[in-house]
Amino acid sequence: MKEFVQSLRLWFAPQRIRDEGDTPDYRFSLANERTFLAWIRTALALIGGGFAVDQFLPGLARGVRAGLAFGLLAAGVLCALRAVNHWVRCERAMRRGEDLPVSRFPTLLGLVVAVVAVAMVVVVLFGWEGR
Repeated sequence: MKEFVQSLRLWFAPQRIRDEGDTPDYRFSLANERTFLAWIRTALALIGGGFAVDQFLPGLARGVRAGLAFGLLAAGVLCALRAVNHWVRCERAMRRGEDLPVSRFPTLLGLVVAVVAVAMVVVVLFGWEGR
């Protein structure tokens, strides 16, 4: 828990990361930043998909539409939060000369997207219309 709180503080004061360890090769820091931006793009795509499902599929039953939209929006929020946390953890690990952190989040996100995709396939195949 203490580690999480310390990491959370670094979200809002990233200059404190420089207090630890040595400056890594800039190429690695920039690669870490590109990975962060890729996660943010993924989050924006998921959030956009959630809004699209909610706004542009009015023929779906309200519960199905809300469930699919909520799944995509929640995945987008988690993805954005995870992007910041992972960036901080990787930057700290590189400065300390430690192994980069591993995470189950990519698996979790892949499973959520797969479940939503399967639900959308079912909706497309069977035309789950609202009444």
